[in-house]
Amino acid sequence: MPIAQNPLSVEVTLPREDVALLTVEGYLDVDTATEFQHHLANQLHHGRRHFLLDLSAVPFMDSSGMNIILRVYQEARELPGSVHIISPTSAVRRILDLTGVSITVPVSESVDEALERVDGMRDGAAPREDPEI
Repeated sequence: MPIAQNPLSVEVTLPREDVALLTVEGYLDVDTATEFQHHLANQLHHGRRHFLLDLSAVPFMDSSGMNIILRVYQEARELPGSVHIISPTSAVRRILDLTGVSITVPVSESVDEALERVDGMRDGAAPREDPEI
């Protein structure tokens, strides 16, 4: 079995009891998506409802990565919970925008901004929209 050309690193931290911050580094593609999915499933299993996905060190993501993000988004909404993408690289942001994923899954520039959105959801407020550029 060949070793993946671009290994994936996922670091999980818990800024709050029900919030998991997953800092992803490397290519998020068909070769690495299963590992990413296992990290998310583990956090769901442990009762996390809100997922912050830091993609600032992901130079490439294909449809496998997008499908996992959309799947966890659907699962989190049923809890109810949320998924937030943080600081995607320009290449990943372009894919998110072209496919419409960034319309469905909120994109934040920082962990603090994503946590503010989580707090807004807890308070019953509608999620804050991105400002017009």
